Amino acid sequence: MRGRLWLGLAWLLLARAPGAAGTPGGPRRPRSYPHLEGDVRWRRLFSSTRFFLRVDPGGRVQGTRWRHGADSIIEIRSIRVGVVALKAVHTGFYVAMNRGGHPYGSRVYTAHCRFQERIEENGYNTYASLRWRHRGRPMFLALDGQGAPRRGGRTQRHHLSTHFLPVLVS
Repeated sequence: MRGRLWLGLAWLLLARAPGAAGTPGGPRRPRSYPHLEGDVRWRRLFSSTRFFLRVDPGGRVQGTRWRHGADSIIEIRSIRVGVVALKAVHTGFYVAMNRGGHPYGSRVYTAHCRFQERIEENGYNTYASLRWRHRGRPMFLALDGQGAPRRGGRTQRHHLSTHFLPVLVS
């Protein structure tokens, strides 16, 4: 009887020991999200400055107020968890960002075309270049009040011009 009591007590102490698996202070189990990789969504990215992101046939990234434009449909493809590639469905251009922070359309998929997608507290998404940084800070995709793209080095996550709402394509 006494041996079983000690055994039960020892088991309780080991189960609650710091660093034991499954406890708040213990090591986390690795998570796997293979179902999110390769996901493809067709959306219109509506900026909080009231423009839809578009890539025209010449490869220029800009904003348009016309909701039903074919060149404002963007394919959002998950590369890995939190990393996406943005491709204009109508023109076939990928949205990319150069070292200076200028967004442009690229015919081929390169490292310049990868963006870190983050869902903000207000429900909008932000897209930061995965390849380039400006003075150690991420450069975000943004449209100003006239629909022109803003340079990534002049943007921050909390700026409303960097917030995009993915709207379903009807």
